[in-house]
Amino acid sequence: MLATIERGLERLAVWLAALGALIIVVQTLWISYGVFMRYVMGRPDGTVTEATAMLLFPAALLGLAFALREDAYPKVTFLLDALGHQSRKALTAVNLVLMIAVGVFFSIAGVQATMRAYASGTASEILLWPRYLFWAPGALALVVFTLYAFVRLLSVLSSPAQLTPNQQ
Repeated sequence: MLATIERGLERLAVWLAALGALIIVVQTLWISYGVFMRYVMGRPDGTVTEATAMLLFPAALLGLAFALREDAYPKVTFLLDALGHQSRKALTAVNLVLMIAVGVFFSIAGVQATMRAYASGTASEILLWPRYLFWAPGALALVVFTLYAFVRLLSVLSSPAQLTPNQQ
């Protein structure tokens, strides 16, 4: 059951990362258009700066769970390599607990910001796009990251103890 949930969250992490990549492509094209309009046509587009700034928040967060899936967060591996299996497992669990704590904090903040933006009906200043549309993907990404980190923690804690070469 736990493995099924983990695989489902991993698939969702891939889709969220793909959405983040798509947002980056949109930003790149929009910024290129803005540069073209400013320097070639001589008529700057006033929406480029706000649009790319608003898209930056979701793009920055949509890859969190994917990075955890790929074990792509920075770490000092020589220390992990020097530890035994149980110590490595304990350190991995502590690291995941810290990720969960930070994830819960930011998930709550992101979901509250999304709900407040939706309830207030606020919109961006120039584009007049509803702000909750920019908060929602980031909030979703944070919640998925936190759930995935929790499932990974459960997987680490429930994994059987492996024998070291000296015990075999």
